[in-house]
Amino acid sequence: MSFQYTEEQIKLKMRVRKFAEEKLAPIAPEVDTTADISWEVVRLLAEEGLCRFVVPEAYGGVGIAPPNLAIIREELSRVCIQADDTFIMSAMGGLPIILFGNEEQKRKYLPRVAKGEIIGSYSLTEAGSGSDVANIQATAVPDGDAYILNGHKYYASNGGGAEMCSVFAKTDPSQGGRGITAFVIDAKTPQPGLKVKLMNLVAAHPGYEIIFENYRVPKQNVVGEPGKGMRVAMTTLDVCRCSVGAATVGIAQAAFEEAMKFAQQRQAFGRSIAEFQGIQFKLADMAMNIQAARLLVSQCAEMTDIAHPERTIGRASMAKLFSTEMASRVVDEAVQILGGSGLIEGCKIDRLYRAVRAPRIYEGTSEIQRITISRSLMKGEIGQ
Repeated sequence: MSFQYTEEQIKLKMRVRKFAEEKLAPIAPEVDTTADISWEVVRLLAEEGLCRFVVPEAYGGVGIAPPNLAIIREELSRVCIQADDTFIMSAMGGLPIILFGNEEQKRKYLPRVAKGEIIGSYSLTEAGSGSDVANIQATAVPDGDAYILNGHKYYASNGGGAEMCSVFAKTDPSQGGRGITAFVIDAKTPQPGLKVKLMNLVAAHPGYEIIFENYRVPKQNVVGEPGKGMRVAMTTLDVCRCSVGAATVGIAQAAFEEAMKFAQQRQAFGRSIAEFQGIQFKLADMAMNIQAARLLVSQCAEMTDIAHPERTIGRASMAKLFSTEMASRVVDEAVQILGGSGLIEGCKIDRLYRAVRAPRIYEGTSEIQRITISRSLMKGEIGQ
């Protein structure tokens, strides 16, 4: 098995890196320290054509390929966290429609996503149901040609600005997880029964609460079959799980570069601290672990089939678990190398330190990933 990027993948990586460094780097210090959605970032992503990578060719995109998602997410997150969030949330908001939606839904939403005219969001989590998806309490009751939604969602990234927001509610609470149905709604436009509220999180991030109070959703907005929403939700997470690892590889790479630059410039006891063996060992371990995570993510991404992501769920969990925990260690070591300079609020390391914590929780906690890996091992799904 080759662990080298193809020529096309190298071109994509260099293209996104150039774009990020030239267009995103100048605005990253501002957009990564505010919780508001940056429509400037949306515009730049669209102009570069990156929005097309989350849409099939038939609807104006270039097709969704997990290796491309991983490459793009690593390069975006290395420079601008919000750009990465905006990019992947349109993928997560759109995948339910791409994989389970009808033709009318696809034509209504996907071409506009490809052009960057609208952004996506994915709203599954509630106060009492994170990893326990079957325990969601939001309900959707049939009423003529519509459903009446009631419930309270949390942590919907970009939710308040998404005209394509995938939402999950129980249409048959007696069936538990088998009674969940997926819907697509416009969470950006003010409507009766719909409230959105920006959350105040540790890392500046456009995470929203979405509150439904007798909110009326047309039946034509049901994605897939009623009662089959659990599969819609989990398939979307399975496709994107590996790319979470890619995003944290980008965060770790950025932290490593900051630490390396500082170590070479910082003078102590008559020489740069990069000449001290203790610092050299830290940098060596950081670089080694980043590369190991990058290879694990790349391998998993190459093996992932978006039509059947469950076949590589164990490897995806490995990629997410190892990469997210690795990135936390690397960023922490970078702060240690920078010393007091890494504790200044608003500096790049500060932004990375805040941003790196959430990936160990969202889209499946580290504990859930270990359970998934163990189950895959017992089933013989993970070979050597």
